[in-house]
Amino acid sequence: LFQLEQSSKSIDSSAHMITTARVPADKQVRIAFSLDDSPDDASSENSFPLAFPELDQHLQPLPPCHDSKESMQVYKQHCKIAEEYHEVKKEIALLEERKKELIARLEQVEKESMDAAQLAKEYAELTEENRTLKLAQTQCVEQLEKLRIQYQKRQGSS
Repeated sequence: LFQLEQSSKSIDSSAHMITTARVPADKQVRIAFSLDDSPDDASSENSFPLAFPELDQHLQPLPPCHDSKESMQVYKQHCKIAEEYHEVKKEIALLEERKKELIARLEQVEKESMDAAQLAKEYAELTEENRTLKLAQTQCVEQLEKLRIQYQKRQGSS
């Protein structure tokens, strides 16, 4: 019985009351606690290093209180949510990269489409010009033939 009382006294002497207060997100918060009376040389941050270094400080899961089952559950849930958040961010980054690629391809296709439309317009204009020139050539050939006939008549009559 004496040992039991002594062990409960040592647990009571090392237990700390944790209070919660609203801290602005831009302020760093360090939570450290000790389960024995030893000095606070090894902080809890060493036992729970930043599991998600790419997350902002205010999104980092806070180290749990080992005495509290609820605290451990909240910590695990926060870690799970942080993992999901990280995966969603990666997926968003990949989708944004894909979006950039698709936009670049769309711009290329639109440019090619505009080039094709310009070429089609040029082709139509050149085809019309060609038809007009052929008509002018035919008229010139007919006029030349008439002039030859007239010249030959003059030569034959003189």
